[in-house]
Order: sequence, then structure tokens, then C-alpha cells
Amino acid sequence: MATTWGPLPAPRLLSGEEPISGTDARLRDFWSWAYSDLRTNTTRPLLAEYPVARAVGAELRPRVEWDSCDVRTPDGLRLEVKSGAYLQAWEQSKLTAIAFGGLRARVWGPDGRGVDQTYNADGYVFAVQTATEHASYDALELGQWSFWVLPRSVVVGTGQSSLGLARVQELAGPPVSYAGLSDRIRTIVVRTA
Repeated sequence: MATTWGPLPAPRLLSGEEPISGTDARLRDFWSWAYSDLRTNTTRPLLAEYPVARAVGAELRPRVEWDSCDVRTPDGLRLEVKSGAYLQAWEQSKLTAIAFGGLRARVWGPDGRGVDQTYNADGYVFAVQTATEHASYDALELGQWSFWVLPRSVVVGTGQSSLGLARVQELAGPPVSYAGLSDRIRTIVVRTA
């Protein structure tokens, strides 16, 4: 499909030092302003994707917002990262029940149309920020995160679009720490497409 505005440029990693023209601010100032609350349901999932990308050597490629999966490894594995937390960015009367939605998703074409919802990843990483008291919550402390990994075949076998934490634990077994995440992914996930 030819366009008159030229080819889509490849995304590149920015350093944060780029100036915001017309101000005395830098890109890092915007990032700090926009993404400092790591408890929000819009920021925490992005944060959860980053250690997964680092674990598999995929952090040198910028995150692509509308890609069919969250992380693509250098050797072609497609990973979907689902996250949850017991604590949120608002007042709560009880801890949040962990559920992971969006296991099936649309793939968007250049015409802006999505195809039927499918399981688009070779593997699924379920990440939970485990703090249960606001005073100790530290989203940047990977010791406060637990990870479970399932291959595509197991997720497809459920036929579900979402899974609760208990079902993920039943299917995946005990969680793995960040230190063991890379090995767990490489052991469980195989490229399917």
C-alpha cells in the first residue's frame, strides 16, 4: 500500500536527554511527570514488560505500542506480559484479586482494521507485584515481583481470554524470581510461528 507521506520510520531508543524544543525541559522531565506513579494500571504493565524484555535480551528494541505481542526476543520468540498487583493507586477496602485479561487480542493491519482475536504469543509471562502494604510497596524492587510462565499451547488449551492468579498457579506451578526468569522462559517457551 503506497502512501504519500513516506515510509514509517523505525522506532529508536531515546536517552531522555533530548530537549523539548521551546522549553528548558528534557524528555526525561516528561517521563518523570507522566510515569512516576508506578501503581497505576496504565504504568505498572509497561514497567512489568521491561524486566521481561531485559531478561531475554530484548530491551535494545523500543516497545512498539500496537505490536501483536509485548516483547520480541532477538531470536524471534513472541512474549505477552500480563501483570497485576494487590495494591492500586486509589483507596481500597481490600486487596485486589489478581486476574490477567487480554490473553487473546486483535492484530492490527496497516489499514487500521483488526483481525479476529487470537492468541498472538509463543509464551505468556504473568507478573505480580506482591506488596500488600503501601508503606513497603516498591515497584522498582524486583524482589517484590513474582513471575509465572506458560507456553502458548497451555494458554490456548484453556480457551479463555482471561485467567485468575489461582488458575495460572495451577497451570504453571511455583513462581520464579526475576533471577530465574530468563531460564524459565527459555525452558518453557518455544517458537510456534
